[in-house]
Amino acid sequence: MKSTRSCDPVRVLRTVFCAFTLAFLVAALIAPDRSDMLAGLGRILTGPAQLTRDYCKPSLGGLSASMLNTALLAAICTGLTLLPGARVNGVTALAWFLTVGFGPYGINPLNLLPMVLGAWVYSLIRREPFSKNIHFAMFATGLSPLITQALLYYPDAAAGPRVTLVGALLATIIAVAVGCAMPALCAHSPSFHKGYDLYNAGPAAGFLGFLIFAALYRTTGIEAPAAVADLSEGHALFINLFCAICFALCLVAGLVLNRGLGDYPKLLRDSGYRVDFTQKYGAGSVLMNLGAYGLFILLYYNLIGATFTGPTMGAVFCMVCCFAAGATPRNVWPVMLGYGLMGLLHRLGVTAFPVNGQALVIGLCYASGLAPIAGTFGPVAGIVAGALHCVLVTSVPLVHGGFCLYNGGFTAGIVCFILVPVLEHYKRVER
Repeated sequence: MKSTRSCDPVRVLRTVFCAFTLAFLVAALIAPDRSDMLAGLGRILTGPAQLTRDYCKPSLGGLSASMLNTALLAAICTGLTLLPGARVNGVTALAWFLTVGFGPYGINPLNLLPMVLGAWVYSLIRREPFSKNIHFAMFATGLSPLITQALLYYPDAAAGPRVTLVGALLATIIAVAVGCAMPALCAHSPSFHKGYDLYNAGPAAGFLGFLIFAALYRTTGIEAPAAVADLSEGHALFINLFCAICFALCLVAGLVLNRGLGDYPKLLRDSGYRVDFTQKYGAGSVLMNLGAYGLFILLYYNLIGATFTGPTMGAVFCMVCCFAAGATPRNVWPVMLGYGLMGLLHRLGVTAFPVNGQALVIGLCYASGLAPIAGTFGPVAGIVAGALHCVLVTSVPLVHGGFCLYNGGFTAGIVCFILVPVLEHYKRVER
């Protein structure tokens, strides 16, 4: 019998990327508002990208346009992974799904490509092949709303979208600065969260976003645009069917590659701490985790009664992105329970946000990055980590003005900074 370990993980991941790209394109073509697809894409490209604007809302884009935008992002990111010498592993998969997950809100080709340019400039300065740094190009897009703001709306957002020479120059400077700074900051981030935040780029983007936001607005005295939610009424049936079909096919494909469960039970028992599942368990088990974890997330959002807006769909993909880098249903459920318990406090009138509110639906996405805490220190620690994340996540956007899409990953890093030293002080962990 052929072992699943003999399946090339790189080839499997590239196939997954191509398949999801095609799936998003097909979804765009069959969406009920497809007649407005191209006009809607124009609205997405020229509209503000600050948290949280739902591209599925007709006035901001529309469902079909949002799916097309996501397909275009997926095609660009897939193209990066196909470059000769490109490193394709669990981190690459995380970066790919994380970037594509913002297709329904926050990222579009216009504000993504300058970040790719920034990573290319970084590669030139370091005298390294650009293919070695494609994941940094994708991680840099966590600050893509700043590109849109500088290019089209700075300094007077009320004047509407317009391209000026000064705006284009400012956007280029920001892109190059972010592209050159993110690799260094990502390398330093583990010393901040000690490896317990799977969204390692979150703290890097958060602090960098804080700096740039302060430089553009606080320091100059220019009034910053308010970070407000602009959401659609949701598309529960369409988004549920799309996600369920995609993840179910991944689960079946993993079973076929494994010719059964293979090493997936072992993968589920992994703590998720500083691990690349593609190297440890093989392509089949990783593909099974993508499917099972995706369906698990979808089930949770349906159980809590989430509204399936563009940001909700994006949260599903941004959450599932760690499927090859440490997250599983087994080490994420305690974090989910922590959020659920905070939702009970809302029902008692103690907290302001319901667990199915858009802010916490997106917040949970990144709280899942705390999975290694649950996997290492146990489920109670995971529940506490999830609750702390829920407490902090709605306050952190004040720091970066809503221009950092990795707000929840930034928050997860802060939770690690507070919680992990306490856990390590009282509980010894054998590695």
